[in-house]
Amino acid sequence: MATGVNRRPLRAMAARRVVRAGISPESSSKLTSCQTQIRSAKSTLPKKQKALPFQHSARGHWSTWPTFAAGQTVLRNHKPCSAPEERSAGNEQALLTIPKPHHLEQLESYLRKELQTLDLTKGISQELKLQPYREIFEFFIDNFKTYKPLLSAIKKEYEATLAHQKETIRALQPLKVMVTTVSEECTQKILALQEKEKVEINTLKQEKLHLLKFIDNMKEEKSSLQTQVERLQMSVAEEYTRYLQECGARKLLLAKLNDMHNEREQMNMKQPKVEVDKGEDVVKLTLALKMARQDLTKAQVKLNKMIADYGDVVPRRDFESLEKKYSDLLQEMETVRKDFDQLHEEYGTLLEIHKETAEDRDSFFTRLQEAERSHTPRPNWAKCSEAIPGGEERWDRLAKGKSSSQLVDVLLEEIGTGVLKEMNAFRGWGKGDKVPVYLRYEGEVKNKKPTKKDVVNILRDIWKEKTALDQQTGKRSSLPEFFLSYLQKKHGDVSAMEWSYTLYEYMRLCPSNHVMSSFYEILTGKVAEEQYHSQNQLISDLQKELAACDSSSSGSLPSEQFRMVLTEAFPLKRRDAIQELVDASRFSLDSDDDLIDYRSLFKEDEEGNPEPFVAKLRSQYVSEKQEYLQELKNSLGAVTEVDADDLKAAFRRIDPEINDQTLDTYISLAYQVRRKQPDQEVVPVDAILERLRVGDVRRVGPSPRKESTTDLEGD
Repeated sequence: MATGVNRRPLRAMAARRVVRAGISPESSSKLTSCQTQIRSAKSTLPKKQKALPFQHSARGHWSTWPTFAAGQTVLRNHKPCSAPEERSAGNEQALLTIPKPHHLEQLESYLRKELQTLDLTKGISQELKLQPYREIFEFFIDNFKTYKPLLSAIKKEYEATLAHQKETIRALQPLKVMVTTVSEECTQKILALQEKEKVEINTLKQEKLHLLKFIDNMKEEKSSLQTQVERLQMSVAEEYTRYLQECGARKLLLAKLNDMHNEREQMNMKQPKVEVDKGEDVVKLTLALKMARQDLTKAQVKLNKMIADYGDVVPRRDFESLEKKYSDLLQEMETVRKDFDQLHEEYGTLLEIHKETAEDRDSFFTRLQEAERSHTPRPNWAKCSEAIPGGEERWDRLAKGKSSSQLVDVLLEEIGTGVLKEMNAFRGWGKGDKVPVYLRYEGEVKNKKPTKKDVVNILRDIWKEKTALDQQTGKRSSLPEFFLSYLQKKHGDVSAMEWSYTLYEYMRLCPSNHVMSSFYEILTGKVAEEQYHSQNQLISDLQKELAACDSSSSGSLPSEQFRMVLTEAFPLKRRDAIQELVDASRFSLDSDDDLIDYRSLFKEDEEGNPEPFVAKLRSQYVSEKQEYLQELKNSLGAVTEVDADDLKAAFRRIDPEINDQTLDTYISLAYQVRRKQPDQEVVPVDAILERLRVGDVRRVGPSPRKESTTDLEGD
């Protein structure tokens, strides 16, 4: 058995640590600080030492301290008659007198120094802590030549097991990311459902309160009408009683008149005959008396008849007034009865609605409780500031005004760009015809490792050079070819391909950056270049209109004037879209401030990220285009293929004010031809919509559906 410790060069030992521990290159840089102390610790171990006290015994076995020492002590102090407790106490006393082997003390001292020099607060502390134990084990393997094959096999199996476990952990990382993404999507869906249910519940509560108030008002009105009916009934009863009393009084009066008349006749008959004057004719007076009595009888009969016939009759004026009053009361009672029946029906309907609303409320409450029990808590996004370069300040700037889904995209970009910076080279795509011209290269391509700011500046310079060239030549050049020629002119053929691969990977991994994403979509053919220039022209025209309305050139406008400028600049936008732009312009302002600094709305940071106002303008541009194409698809109906004439008719139906030049441009784009009259071929609708989605297609005039809706609202 070798008795010394082999001393290896420090640089080879560090390399062996990196390879055997499976530590990444950037993790190995963290071990550099410990190498100086390791060198000083190793210098204390001599190259060769004398034979240790626990060398091979006479039988060929190597000693194992303290077991060997304890055994020797027992043999020297053995007393046959002593108790086991006494023998064990003597053995412990003897064990304390025998020192450890010098070789074991050196190895333990070396291990303690190695562990003290390590920084165990880092993320790879366990791997750093394991490395000194590996070296001690290697010292054993190198020194004990007899057991070296067995110890090497044991070490190899442990290293293989550790490597397998690391590969398993590395393979599970995408699954962890996927679980996190699915959890976030579920969280968003639950929150959206909660918000939707909250709005519906609030609406139902308000409607319920409104209906309850309406029912209370109807009850009060019903009580008032009932009171009026009772009063009218009492009034009619009083009038009827009064009429009965008057009828009885008239009948009594008539009887009294008859009695008085009879008494008068009897008195006349009992009176003595008056002597007739000698100067008058008795016959004439007798005849006159007879005629007078006949007239009196006729008058009495006529009077009695009239009294009998018209004793219960009232004056026409009173009758007409009472009849009118009665008809009015009857009509009012009919109206009140109809209203009462209608209120009774509405009351029954409201009871049913209230019952359904109560059932829906209970159902929503149950679903809400289930959602509260099963929902996932929102992540603490503030923790990301610890892992993002730039700290809390940069993370606040990146996360400003973004949703959880957008924050996940930001994190993916930061992770992707971080991995991209660690790569030293890219693998070439080859030189096939299907490979883009700016990526045709075989072999490895060096990674230039620029910053986002450098990439944005390069892409802006490319746009500037290409715009100048297009204005000079009078025609629009191909962006992929100009991209490659620009890099070759700027950096040479070899470096141009390195820059091309580097810029391509950065643009692919940064979809949230408008400069990179727009350049990448146009470069790969997903979007036509006209759409990029159209958006820039739209923003430029809006800046000019805002500056024209600012008579004082202060850079600020009142919110109402700002809204009017937006309405005039975008006459086809709906009110809610204009309100979204106004809200985006006030994103960074106080709610009490009525002035809007329109110049700051068009600024960009050093990485090319615009303000929320410009971002909202671009997102509305894309959504309006998608809505326009969806209307075109609905106008075409259920057909799967369409020719140029039918497509023109569909465009004119959804956009009546479209001119012939714009229509020919859209038709040429849909059928991939450059002349005015495309071939009368039939093309699938999906292919046409996909081609139009790539190009710059937008509405020219107001939608007929929107105009009809406005007319109905006006009527």
